[in-house]
Amino acid sequence: QVQLVESGGGLVQAGGSLRLSCAASGRTFSSYAMGWFRQALGKDREFVAAVTRSGGRTYYADSAKDRFTISRDDAKNTMYLQMNILKPEDTAVYYCAATWSGFGYTQSRLYNYWGQGTQVTVSS
Repeated sequence: QVQLVESGGGLVQAGGSLRLSCAASGRTFSSYAMGWFRQALGKDREFVAAVTRSGGRTYYADSAKDRFTISRDDAKNTMYLQMNILKPEDTAVYYCAATWSGFGYTQSRLYNYWGQGTQVTVSS
């Protein structure tokens, strides 16, 4: 089992940047593919980005492409989401998640473990 803790959220003006971190407990972090999801108030949870076990492949939602970068540091048991050129529509609670699955990284139902979330608010 793995426990996930997000950090790095906050309030930022449109056009600004934030870097989210997801710290994982346990020694099996490298065994999981990792993802970021977000949920805005009154909306469904949606996929943002994912990175494979090796870090060799990354996946992004269209809304995140060219602005967000996902990465992982297995030595630190930590995953990151660098978010640039933030927009008010990026306002949401951001969750990190871990999956044993080797496919379907955009599907939240395939993730086994979730963090508690961190709030990101982008003001216009």
